[in-house]
Amino acid sequence: MNSTYANHANRVWQEMIRDHSGEWGMDIHHWDWVPGVGVIAMLEYYEATSNPEVLAYLQEWVKRNSEKAKGTKVINSIAPYAIFPALYRATDDAWYRDEAVRVAEWLIKDTPRTREDAFEHTVTENVAFAEQVWADTIFMAVLFLTRTASLVGSKTYAEEALKQVLLHLRLLQDEETNVLFHGWNCGSGDHMSAARWTRANAWIAAGVPMIVKELDQLVAIPDELIERYGRLMSGLLAYQQEDGLWSTVMDQPHFYREVSGSAGIAYGLMKGMELGLISRQEEIVASVEHAFTSIVPYITEEGIVKGVSGGTPVMPTIQAYQDEISTYPTLYGQGLVLMLLANVLQVEKEVLI
Repeated sequence: MNSTYANHANRVWQEMIRDHSGEWGMDIHHWDWVPGVGVIAMLEYYEATSNPEVLAYLQEWVKRNSEKAKGTKVINSIAPYAIFPALYRATDDAWYRDEAVRVAEWLIKDTPRTREDAFEHTVTENVAFAEQVWADTIFMAVLFLTRTASLVGSKTYAEEALKQVLLHLRLLQDEETNVLFHGWNCGSGDHMSAARWTRANAWIAAGVPMIVKELDQLVAIPDELIERYGRLMSGLLAYQQEDGLWSTVMDQPHFYREVSGSAGIAYGLMKGMELGLISRQEEIVASVEHAFTSIVPYITEEGIVKGVSGGTPVMPTIQAYQDEISTYPTLYGQGLVLMLLANVLQVEKEVLI
């Protein structure tokens, strides 16, 4: 195993679990999508390394923060539950399984939906996005539903998860470029500012292979999903800049480079090839390697991932993504980079075996 990559991953993880109380982007002591992406990534890191300290931390984190999950249920607050099926398998503690089923039932029966029957993107902040579909939902909620479907063998959950993936792809995919718009407004019937935002694409680029991996033993994966995902990944390759990264809005090459989205796309390319969702080609492998080597320099000696854009709603204009969204350290930025590093370590381990 490459000791340099392992060291990078360890430093990124250690920085995530350090006390950053009061820092919105790095404070892991609450229950929302930001720490949720963080713990999902830590689970990937544990599965790649079998480091018992990581598993112990995840168990302790849930124990310490689960009371905070009892507030308003929204799409973004579902994200941390995505680690529950794996924690149940690791510990045989039925509480994890029962909680996962309880939350999955809420998603199936009670979560607000748009007129197209897609999960409406809801957030913990005091703001509503009525009738809006965001790419983020696939990673923040549908991934959890998928893992719970696999855990309990529920075709109902599995079919709902597949339906949500297809609905999001149909509503968000640009038929001209094949990449995704950030969001869709079902009421006005448009993509609002029509930004091809990089991290939105990353949530689905990374999330779909994670979802397919869980579901292919339960239900047939629709040809349309595979076809749309293949077009998406091909479209993303066309926007990779010469320096190996993607701009925060990918079709705006003069906008700043965004590391979390770039890491999520590179991870999706790797997992897509591994699962056969996209064919393994030399140019794709080279693209991943270029992205990876370009991302690593953004990791400081302390393990902080730089170049990560802040929390981003669908902005009123494309230029606003550049002018109004600054970069700073976040758990989701750390997490997407840790997922990429963990997958590189996992691939190296399998080659050695």
